[in-house]
Amino acid sequence: MNKRWIGLFFATVFLLASCQPEEQVAPKEQEKAVAQSSPTGRVEEFIKLWQAGNFQEMYDSYLNEGTKGAFREDVFIGWQEQLKEELEVTGISIDYTKPEEGTGWSPEEPADFPIAVDIATIAGPVQFEKTLTLLYENNDWFVEWDPSFIFPQLEEGDQVKTEITKPDRGEIVDRNGKGIAINGTGYEIGIIPGNFDEDKKEELAKLLKTTPAAIDEQLNQSWVRPDHYVPVAKVAKNNKQTLEKIFAITGTERREIPLREYPYGKALAHVSGFIGPITAEQLNELKDKGYTEEDLIGRQGLERSLEERLRGEEGVRIVIEKARSGAETINVAEKSPEHGDTVKLTIDAKLQKAAYDAMDGEAGTSAAVNPNTGETLVLLSSPSYNPNDFILGMSSSRYNKLQNDPLNPLFTRFAASYAPGSAIKPVFAAIAMEAGTLDPDKGMKITGKTWQKPTWGRFRIARLHDDAPNPVDLNTALVYSDNIYFARQALELGRDRLTEGLESFGFGEAMPFEGLNLAASQISNDGLITSEGQLADTSFGQGQMLVNILHLASMYGPFLNGGMVYKPVLFEEEEKAQVWKEGLVRAEKAEILRTSMRNAVTDGFAKSADLKNIPLAGKTGTAEIKATTRDKGKNNGYFVAYNEDDPQFILAMMIEDIGNDSSDKVAKMVAETFEKTAD
Repeated sequence: MNKRWIGLFFATVFLLASCQPEEQVAPKEQEKAVAQSSPTGRVEEFIKLWQAGNFQEMYDSYLNEGTKGAFREDVFIGWQEQLKEELEVTGISIDYTKPEEGTGWSPEEPADFPIAVDIATIAGPVQFEKTLTLLYENNDWFVEWDPSFIFPQLEEGDQVKTEITKPDRGEIVDRNGKGIAINGTGYEIGIIPGNFDEDKKEELAKLLKTTPAAIDEQLNQSWVRPDHYVPVAKVAKNNKQTLEKIFAITGTERREIPLREYPYGKALAHVSGFIGPITAEQLNELKDKGYTEEDLIGRQGLERSLEERLRGEEGVRIVIEKARSGAETINVAEKSPEHGDTVKLTIDAKLQKAAYDAMDGEAGTSAAVNPNTGETLVLLSSPSYNPNDFILGMSSSRYNKLQNDPLNPLFTRFAASYAPGSAIKPVFAAIAMEAGTLDPDKGMKITGKTWQKPTWGRFRIARLHDDAPNPVDLNTALVYSDNIYFARQALELGRDRLTEGLESFGFGEAMPFEGLNLAASQISNDGLITSEGQLADTSFGQGQMLVNILHLASMYGPFLNGGMVYKPVLFEEEEKAQVWKEGLVRAEKAEILRTSMRNAVTDGFAKSADLKNIPLAGKTGTAEIKATTRDKGKNNGYFVAYNEDDPQFILAMMIEDIGNDSSDKVAKMVAETFEKTAD
């Protein structure tokens, strides 16, 4: 249980009060006549001031001489104000039973009023019953007060403390309950300076992924003594080989500590993110929410976006530590901690790891969705970083190495958008068939590797495979990924109908995706198609078209589920099968596309995906990325696929800069993912 004290008070002020001379206040001559005011009215006025927190007026006008002699003005007011601040008192409610009408009051007798006090504190309500006594002096009724009106058990010299109990941070698990971000334990590694083998410092630094200078900085602190334990670094419990080497070094010790763990490491890092010490900027922004400089807070990914749900709520206990020797500590009020939520994702961690491993550290991204529910099963960015390294302690040199890595492992690629290349062709075909401008059975004669309209000047459309048999129909165009066919079909379709069709698939608007921010897919920078050349380029995923990888996977859903794109969901608690876009392609058109996508694997250029036991169907794509039309750019490769016999998910994968390789390289990675996760 993680606890900390956030306040102790009253001891000082009690000492101040007890240091006052014990003067006996001689009672003044009491009036024998009927009192000038009723004690009932006086007690009602006192209670109103008490509830309003007007302690100054309470002291000045309502406390009797004996109370003022025992408790100075600054002491009395200081108690009340410190109480409100330290215990975060939000209200004081006081009820009392009014005496029967006509009750007579003798100035020579005390007037007693039973009261019920209810104080709303940080630890919950503090409730008690007391008797409020008024004495008649100086021609009026005055209240006799002592510290028990703060808490009944409070006496001179006692200390009141608030004890904070930290909640357990909520965990993040996958659809099968496998931990993605969990509360585990690790080891804090320390050194006993007097026993430490200095000759092993460099070896130890290497094992702890730190530097000898960093170890020296810890050992040179002013409080360090030869026999003191000096913490140096943290190590994960499952890192057994490293631990064995560490403890072979004389003078090292370990202590078990609670530690946030990320069991899938790099494979899910960009989804889970990580926690870390709160920054000064965050603390300033969140100080009203109870954060302190000692807190850990979500820094990236879901750890950050789900911070409020995962953090939980602190427990608080108000106690009185008695001054009397041997007296038990008194529990005044207690609110138990509310532990953070366990958040279950739709992610399949096994499938995600298989896809990540298949990408083998290549720069790129993948996403997988269930076409019938919209559940997001995979969402990854490669290469990645190990979030456990941030928990164990990330040195500036190691962080700089990550930042300066040319493959940029800190960049969340699944949140970005990229030119999709030919992977968009099935979507274009669906739009053109629904518009009635593309007849899938009608072929066109295409010769040569390039084509242009006579009015285009130097601009030409190029295709990779000029051996496609004529006439080229839709099936042939998809199998051979013929850009010229799609460019000519785009000219038939026209700018307006293509723009409208792409918008019907969700282009130009943010995906309704909760939890992580994803870039919207775009038709162009301004959402318009302004030339025939751009129209042609857009038909095969070039020009200014950009697509998010999760959106790309989702856009293949209508070919399998009756023409709908479902809202992609990341959390198990979300409603499934929420329609985002519908009526996109009729059943007979979808069947044509499914047949051609299977043929693209068996007869086309995704041969590595032609598995014996898993009939994959899909579409490859190669997108050329370059600054200007005259530059020779880099090629990003795509493959989007599903199991034709059992389409439980659609997997879209993109690999950056495939060089001279074809997109079959990506098809091979996708096929490997399907094979590794086959039941």
